[in-house]
Amino acid sequence: MTTETEQGSDGGPLRRLLDGRWAEIRDRARSLELKRFDPPSYDLSTEQHRARILHRLEEFAASGLPRIGFEPAYGGVGDVGGGMVAMEMLGFRDLSLMVKAGVQWGLFAGAIAALGTERHHRAHLADAIEGRLLGCFAMTETGHGSDVQSLETTATYDPATEEFVVDSPTPSARKDYIGNAARDGRLAVVFAQLITGGAEHGVHALLVPIRDETGNPRPGVTITDCGRKAGLNGVDNGRIVFDQVRVPRDALLDRYGQVAADGTYTSSIESSGRRFFTMIGTLVRGRISVAGSAQNAAKLALTIACRHGLARRQFPRPGGADEVLLLDYRGHQRRLLPALVRTYALSLAQNDVLERLHEHLTAPAADEPERERTQREIESRAAGLKALSTWHATRTIQTCREACGGAGYLAENVLPQLRADTDVFTTFEGDNTVLLQLVGKGLLTDYSSQFEDLDVLGVARAVADQFVGFAIERAVNRGVLERLRRRRGVQPEIRDRDWQLGLLEDREKHLVETLALRMRGRLARDKDPFAAFNAVQPHLLAAASAHAERQVAESFLAATDRCPERADLLDQVFDLHVLSAIEADRAWYLEHNRISDARSKEIIAAVDDLCEQLRPQVPELIDAFGIPEAWITAPIAQPG
Repeated sequence: MTTETEQGSDGGPLRRLLDGRWAEIRDRARSLELKRFDPPSYDLSTEQHRARILHRLEEFAASGLPRIGFEPAYGGVGDVGGGMVAMEMLGFRDLSLMVKAGVQWGLFAGAIAALGTERHHRAHLADAIEGRLLGCFAMTETGHGSDVQSLETTATYDPATEEFVVDSPTPSARKDYIGNAARDGRLAVVFAQLITGGAEHGVHALLVPIRDETGNPRPGVTITDCGRKAGLNGVDNGRIVFDQVRVPRDALLDRYGQVAADGTYTSSIESSGRRFFTMIGTLVRGRISVAGSAQNAAKLALTIACRHGLARRQFPRPGGADEVLLLDYRGHQRRLLPALVRTYALSLAQNDVLERLHEHLTAPAADEPERERTQREIESRAAGLKALSTWHATRTIQTCREACGGAGYLAENVLPQLRADTDVFTTFEGDNTVLLQLVGKGLLTDYSSQFEDLDVLGVARAVADQFVGFAIERAVNRGVLERLRRRRGVQPEIRDRDWQLGLLEDREKHLVETLALRMRGRLARDKDPFAAFNAVQPHLLAAASAHAERQVAESFLAATDRCPERADLLDQVFDLHVLSAIEADRAWYLEHNRISDARSKEIIAAVDDLCEQLRPQVPELIDAFGIPEAWITAPIAQPG
């Protein structure tokens, strides 16, 4: 396999492409304290594992990497994208640490920074960033996970004492699966229904101490342990119940909603729906980081499986003495290579959405409607990419486990732990099915600034009141396509970029427009918005998935234009990605007369040919992930 020395000290053009804008941050993560982390142990008890991860969290804090994304006034660098990249890199090494770090810096400290004001920042942010104050992000409840607007925890203002009374009024209001709660957290960002003067103002966040300095629960706070999980047992997930817990008025994180001493509520955002989505939208970076970490876990699994396939031999050729390498079998190539190239596509799409978010959060203020629309578009991209990336990681790690046979089932070869640790990624930071519904609703309502209309009734009204004509906005411009066309010359139609993108665009457009027509027809017949929405839900999910897939393909294609040194290889990688995706959905294309029987067979043959062409390039493709050798501990993945 290619060494870093052979590729050059910067890892070569493919690594530069994958590392993207924040390559320096990725290299810091590769070269600093993270190398000292010993491999995960299957023999540790839950308590031992949690203690180890807390120690690693302290090491990570000491590296300075978590500070990167925060403002300089509190010890940071102000590089939002760089801070998120630093967190994603933990997906290569220790997913329990990644999740605990994500809770501490992405959710807890991130919520204080995004939802709080100057007094909250002064009081807590430096300690949270340095890891001196460990905290929780208490949103999910036993009764409500994805439906955050219906949370049952209450925060009722008492003007006589100028305090909020935080309470769990029902058993289903218990905060559940809360990271850092069972063992280490002292302060929680608690999401609750804000009530003042008898009026409800929707979900807001407050800072609520849950433990005293000795580590015991505060009065009125009951904390229980979620116990052993399928994976991520270094994360101390717990449950929290509040019984009339009083916190001062300034505990409210009040950037978007303020309560005066007399209980008067004010907000710069008049609409409660828009206010809610604005507050939740500030936390979109968590979904993006989960997507990137899942992709990195898939990269590690592919590195292990591909190295094994390049070393392990089975069965001699007829009349030959030498046994055949696993990766020389077409069936083995078919298992791993489409997953490998899809990982490239998702990784480059991840870089794209990360840059969009960074620019949005650091750019000079635009007019409010345009800023809100940009925010919604980024949230939609992040939701779709998170769903695709985490599902891809789950499938890919299982495929890699099977491709390594019995060796892949051994704990020492890492794949079982990767599979267990990433399984929950499909349902936390937003359940994937719910996220795709949000993407689909956005398509139907054109990211309407009336965010309160993104409920079922609002979507139904939007569809009923207007024609949903869907115009594709390409992420890759015509100039890029023209340069690619000139470089590649005349290609068979199946390898032609316009034909490939046109097929993806046509499917997306057809699904969105027929979704609107179906929903409008149901509304005309029975007038029940929920029944109409529920009837077309599978159609909506298919449309959202097609939308996200097309965006990923275009981000990938646009990125290949930035790596002329390996243009020919990237052309093959892109062809295999897009054609294997079309192959997977060829039933739809055949049913809708987008391709013929003969073209369907041509696509299958092309995928076979591309697997054969890319087989010699596998070492270079996996080396470009830039995973330090010290982090690849599986014996079946060791050189020689």
